[in-house]
Amino acid sequence: MTAHRAPLDVEALREQVFAGSRVWRRIDVVAETGSTNADLIAAAGRGEPIAGAVLIAENQTAGRGRRGRSWSAVPYAQITVSVGLDATGVPSSAWGWLPLATGVAVVDAVADTGVTAGLKWPNDVLAGGGKLAGILAEVAGGQQAVVIGVGLNVSLRGEDIGVEGVTSLVDLGVPAPDRQRLLVRLLHELGNRVESWARAAGADAGLAADYRARSLTLGQRVRAVLPGDQEVVGVARDVDEQGRLVIEADGRSVTVSAGDIVHLRPDQ
Repeated sequence: MTAHRAPLDVEALREQVFAGSRVWRRIDVVAETGSTNADLIAAAGRGEPIAGAVLIAENQTAGRGRRGRSWSAVPYAQITVSVGLDATGVPSSAWGWLPLATGVAVVDAVADTGVTAGLKWPNDVLAGGGKLAGILAEVAGGQQAVVIGVGLNVSLRGEDIGVEGVTSLVDLGVPAPDRQRLLVRLLHELGNRVESWARAAGADAGLAADYRARSLTLGQRVRAVLPGDQEVVGVARDVDEQGRLVIEADGRSVTVSAGDIVHLRPDQ
């Protein structure tokens, strides 16, 4: 069985990820679940501490994207993982940087395979013109914790799930990506980013600079589809101290905290 289709070795994961980490406290791998994010949110609702928890599913059957979109994975074809991040002592206004930091960690992790990826604000990782990974952030009720879910396509193809515009590491020319190694790298990168974020009580200068350097949205003409089906069209200029997108539209700056972003051609 090839590495990208082999089950994860949870004991080896724990040994490799816990070494030197002050962020991760628990790692669990389940064969199948509806949604790893929903499972961690439910655990928080039961009063279980989820800060530092890592939950991985070999198969996810009811994953959720932004605006309630649902999707189902294919066994062993993705890295499907949710983490609980301790936000104690960090103003809630800075929590919006956590999904952005996760995106930076994903880009840096897949760079080990030779794939160059970039970030579409707020939650997509793009490579080769397709979506390589998606990120979903949710606040855990009753706890100072944020749940971040990542779905990284290792060998998953768009035709497998009936979705256009999806790519994978295999599609991008990586012959046999090792899910185990990728996951260890991802958690290592994310753990370091979260530690720095917690120390700075928000985005540290390094995170902000690294996010901007990896962004495919900044400098682009975009359409932001906002809650309530309102739209803003302009040039994405920056992300602010809260991780919000700043768009220059009709001579004014519009700050967007949530919405779907469409990259436009210059003539659109």
